[in-house]
Amino acid sequence: MEYEILKTEGRAKRARVSTVHGEIQTPVFMNVGTVAAIKGAVSTMDLKEIHTQVELSNTYHLHVRTGDKLIKQFGGLHKFMNWDRPILTDSGGFQVFSLAGMRKIKEEGVYFQSHIDGHRIFMGPEESMQIQSNLGSTIAMAFDECPSSVADRSYIQNSVERTTRWLARCKTEMARLNSLEDTVNPNQLLFGINQGGVYEDIRIEHAKRISEMDLDGYAVGGLAVGESHEEMYRILDAVVPYLPKNKPTYLMGVGTPANILEGVDRGIDFFDCVYPSRNGRHGHVYTKHGKLNLFNARYELDSRPIEEGCQCPACRAYSRAYIRHLLKAKEMLGMRLCVLHNLYFYNNLMTEIRESIDNGCFAEYKKNMLESMAAGPQD
Repeated sequence: MEYEILKTEGRAKRARVSTVHGEIQTPVFMNVGTVAAIKGAVSTMDLKEIHTQVELSNTYHLHVRTGDKLIKQFGGLHKFMNWDRPILTDSGGFQVFSLAGMRKIKEEGVYFQSHIDGHRIFMGPEESMQIQSNLGSTIAMAFDECPSSVADRSYIQNSVERTTRWLARCKTEMARLNSLEDTVNPNQLLFGINQGGVYEDIRIEHAKRISEMDLDGYAVGGLAVGESHEEMYRILDAVVPYLPKNKPTYLMGVGTPANILEGVDRGIDFFDCVYPSRNGRHGHVYTKHGKLNLFNARYELDSRPIEEGCQCPACRAYSRAYIRHLLKAKEMLGMRLCVLHNLYFYNNLMTEIRESIDNGCFAEYKKNMLESMAAGPQD
């Protein structure tokens, strides 16, 4: 992997990441396809049309259904889903947080109950790396615990220390797997994850320790799990300066368009979030003037596209009125068009952010976008 910073403006970075599956221009928003598909009937061919650079899938979910060993037999996740651009796989660590009522954390790893049929699953650092190696993703994420934002300091301190020990095990196992003759992707990259809740000192100390491990990239995890936006920005201000400048930085699970603009301003390269697809499936669509709810009766005779000038498949061909009709009639096409629009909006937002950094006007672009989105729809 090669990471080249092309331009900076303040702490904002414009960079290029070269991988075995092609280049990634950053800042980038990764489109979330948890089980190797974007929810909303969106195909990998659609993703290319809306300028998606990186697809994100989930280790835990693909392990329990269809099974990583079957996907390896097929030739890996890229071949399985017919996608020739980079894929990042989440380690399963977030499920440690989200399935809190169904798991037990020990030093060796985590014991789960499957959310599908209740059968017992064990996943530790080695198992997570093995599953991700079977999938053959471009970037694998280290296995970590994402503690709750309301966990007490002593719990978070102990959790972070265990996550550090797990990271060392992930690195050792990934090196072993990449050396095997039958590995799907011998150039698989490993990103470590910074944790520490809302405690700046724990975060900073953890960032220093994992930076010494010389990984391919570094993520800030455990945010957007209940803390305020202001707390998130405070943590980013504190911790990002302690992560390596010569490696990509990833803010996990974030967020709204405003969160992304603020994250870029604090030196973040990679983002992902389910918001565009989840909101799209419920008829909520993003524009430069805030979100619209297409179920609203005010759009029943509205002949305009979702957003004037938008070049997404929905806006090039269909009116707000027609898409509203599809949503009301529970036709899958309505959901699909809204998801396509939202993902295009996010991908295009990143294109505009990159261009603004290239042109030395990111601060002005950020200010104008935040003001425009806060002002709300103009009709």
